Amino acid sequence: MLEAYVTNLGRYNEGRLDGEFLKLPATTEEVQALLRRIHVDGIRYEEIFITDYETDIPGLTDSLGEYESIDELNYLASLLDDMEKWEAEKFASAVEFGEHTGSVRELINLAQNLDCFEFYPGIEGEEDLGRFYIEEMCTLEVPEHLENYIDYEAYGRDMNLDEGGRFVNGGYIVNNGDSFIEHYSGRDDLPDEYKIFAYPTPEKSIRDTLKKYQQMIDTAPVPSKDRPTPAFDER
Repeated sequence: MLEAYVTNLGRYNEGRLDGEFLKLPATTEEVQALLRRIHVDGIRYEEIFITDYETDIPGLTDSLGEYESIDELNYLASLLDDMEKWEAEKFASAVEFGEHTGSVRELINLAQNLDCFEFYPGIEGEEDLGRFYIEEMCTLEVPEHLENYIDYEAYGRDMNLDEGGRFVNGGYIVNNGDSFIEHYSGRDDLPDEYKIFAYPTPEKSIRDTLKKYQQMIDTAPVPSKDRPTPAFDER
């Protein structure tokens, strides 16, 4: 459901584009392998940014920026990955509805508060909405002999204005007024199992090499020309 194009910021500033799509959710090993391929080593090149997103959820990328946390994106993607099909459709509709979509933190909370919304698939306009409420939800009792005289479109329009719902891709969504609970307040709340960002750990890093050379210098014997001349007894 979500992929992020991770780019080496240092190389980008040097005029080179080193980047690759990371499919989320991911593992630490997958992140390290990607970073190695785009030359982010945590030493010379440490910073990354995200230049593109791919997702099948309309409007989701509008809420995602260049400098999002890989760990938070992974948490969001994991929540989406665990959804049933109907839940994913409801989430996509809620994103299009536009509430609680200003940041990754809000999107994570939105994914955990889908019960605050009612989504009716297949309702494409005011007439559909009016018929649905009258015939399916029984919000208005209409005698059978008057059914042909009901202005379903006008009734649907009034209901839509009254409850503040919205026609979205695939149906109609409305906030049902249930309490929206903020389960996630920031990265300090991020469960450990979703923390996947880590720099590559090569077998021999630059720091290890420099340390080894310094040890060799410190333990090397002093050259003979620099050694102090031993004192001899001239007796």
